Parts: sequence; C-alpha cells; structure tokens
Amino acid sequence: MRLGLIGLGRIGAFHADTLSHLDGVDSLVVTDAVPAVTASVAERFDAEPADSPKALIGSGVDGIVIAAATDAHSVLIKAGVDAGIPVFCEKPLSGVVEEAVAIAEYVNTSGVPVQIGYPRRFDPAYVAAHDAVAGGELGWVHTVRSTTLDPAPPPREYIAVSGGIFRDCSVHDFDTVRWVTGREVVEVYATGSARGDDFFAELGDVATAQTLLTFDDGATAVVSNTRYNPRGHDVRLEVHGTADSVAAGWTDRAPLRNLERSARWPSGKPWTFFMDRLADAFRAELTAFTDVVAGRRPSPCTVEDALAVAWIAEAATRSLQQHRPVQIAEVQQ
Repeated sequence: MRLGLIGLGRIGAFHADTLSHLDGVDSLVVTDAVPAVTASVAERFDAEPADSPKALIGSGVDGIVIAAATDAHSVLIKAGVDAGIPVFCEKPLSGVVEEAVAIAEYVNTSGVPVQIGYPRRFDPAYVAAHDAVAGGELGWVHTVRSTTLDPAPPPREYIAVSGGIFRDCSVHDFDTVRWVTGREVVEVYATGSARGDDFFAELGDVATAQTLLTFDDGATAVVSNTRYNPRGHDVRLEVHGTADSVAAGWTDRAPLRNLERSARWPSGKPWTFFMDRLADAFRAELTAFTDVVAGRRPSPCTVEDALAVAWIAEAATRSLQQHRPVQIAEVQQ
C-alpha cells in the first residue's frame, strides 16, 4: 500500500514515524508547505518527497493522511475525494462550522470513504467502556465525566487560530462521550475562566472550561478542560450507570497526587504529552485507516461524527459567550 501524508508539523511528523512502521504500508509520500521540512522528514523516514499536495495526490497513492493546518482541511479533503482516494484527516473538518457542513455533504455525495482523527476511539480502555455500555453491562447510563487537562498552554499564535478551547481541545471529549454512550447531545451549558496568560482574554478564549452536556435520553456528561495542569497530561473517562460504573485512563501514570494515607497509587511517572499518552491509540487509528483504504472496513469515524462534534463545540462557544444553555437545534438553524 502506498500512502501520502500532507502536513509535517508536530502531529504530521509523528504520523510519518507511525506510518513508516505499519504493516502493509510499502511506501510513503510526504509533503509540507515548507520544502526544507518535506526534505528532512522524507530523509528521516525513507519517504518520497512531493512538491505539493497536488503532486502527492497525483503520485499514485492509495490513501491520503491530512495533518496540515485546520484551515486547509476541507480543501484537502475535497481534493482527495475528487481523485477518488480514501482520506484520513485530523480533526476538525473545518474551523468554520458552515464549511464543515458543506464538506460533509460533499463527502457523503461522493461515496469516497473519509476517516476523521479522534484517537480515543482506539484506546483499549475507551473501547472497553464503549463496549460495556453497548452490551448493557452498565444498565442505563446517567452520568459521564470526561477530562482533558494539558500540562501547559500552547503558544499565543496557536490560540489565535485554533477557534478556542471548545473547538481545539474539548472536541476530543465531546466525541468521546457521544461515541461511548451512543447518544446525541441536545443541550449544552458551558462556563470558563481566562485566568492565566493574558492572551486568552485578549483573544476571547478561556484557559479552563467546564461543559455540561445533556443527551437525548436525559443522561448528562461533564467535560473538564484546562491549559494548566503542571503535574502532567490527564486524559480520563468515567461512565456511571444503574448496574455498574467504569473508568478509563486511571493508570499508574495518571498525573494526580493521591492523598489517601494508605494509598501507594499512582506511583508511576505521569504522562506529560498527548502523543505519549495516546501513542498506541494513534497507531491503532492509522492501522484502521489502512483497512479502510483496503476496503476491509467502513470509516470508524465519519464526517457525520465530526460534524456532530462541531455542532456541540459551536453550542459550547455560544453558551460561554451568552451565559446560558444552548440547544443543539438552535445552532443548526
């Protein structure tokens, strides 16, 4: 299998390493907006460099992995679909929800498989939580808690174009709770604080946020996010039902200090970076994409899934700005 990788920044270079070691991937073609980066990554991973996305798409690749900047996602997805080539694209579909709607409709009309990157769907413990809910082991679910706490904020330049904490960070939790429960979110209430670096307030963003989601069956989820968790990178999930409760992410490397006198846990080195915390999930995610390319399975995270998450993020942003609950149906109008 011959795969193309567009965008070789932090996550793109990480994907280049993963793809170059995947079974069934015989060759890799790479490109970046910066030619020197293309040359460097190509040499490091014994990949073929391409001068542009257009050249890469026309080089006979069987599938395309998009890790470019968010504002290029929809254009690159369309280019891959127009060439009839299966596409994997990092979240989100677009930084603008109207554009996300348009590209989702375009993909669905094309019939070309597109997979959106939400790696927690491939973390073994998260998969087990999903299967436990689907199998009825928890009875009916009433409470979900999903957490993403980053050890330090990204630079101002990133925040300026990210769309805000709900669109670039919370979306992983929004996708997780929707996927694990199998339910749709109908109402969102979000609050947050810009306490920390001055640029959060300057850019109209917050550094810490809490989002309360109400599902179509009455269950609720609490999503917690912050840019300031110096103990490490904390990604966890709890799902509570009438028959059982389960958790994911409670490993010996959880970045917490347990104050129970008899506790000796967690005692491992805390996770400090999302690529380390989710390395196995990223590998499983891209392995799944090779199955999509080969026609062995449908997309495990579709454009419809990504669009549903985009609507939740849109509602959360509006809720924060207007200090009120927001219905999903309201933002879809």
